[in-house]
Amino acid sequence: MATTHVEVVSPTRVLWEGEAEMVVTRSVDGEIAFLADHVALLAALDACVTRIVGEDGSETRIALGGGFVEVRDNTVSILAADAALAGDIELDATRAELAAAEQRRHDATGDADAEAVAEAAIRRAQVRLEAAGTSPAGGAGGSAPR
Repeated sequence: MATTHVEVVSPTRVLWEGEAEMVVTRSVDGEIAFLADHVALLAALDACVTRIVGEDGSETRIALGGGFVEVRDNTVSILAADAALAGDIELDATRAELAAAEQRRHDATGDADAEAVAEAAIRRAQVRLEAAGTSPAGGAGGSAPR
């Protein structure tokens, strides 16, 4: 199968770069997949688990806290301010972050700005746990795709 060049970049490092058969991610308008020679596109990304299917069929999962994707000249470039490879996610720390964010949301009742900040932190933690293949409560399997 034909491939496309993929690069996933955060402010601190290149998380993943190489050839892939497919990239699946979520724009703010919904889930989207890129194959070789995809039409040019620039889109804002939602917090999501991005999946990169390699030439050998292997899958790399990356937790994104949002960002942008640009596709052109058979290259998919993902720029994310907050991103982590599934294998780099510390589960206990992420579960603690989720619990703290849920408490902040509870405490912020009536304060729309504080609730929005807490909701973003909750979503970030949920995406990281999903990328790592676990549920927020610690079970296996993750949650349904968003």
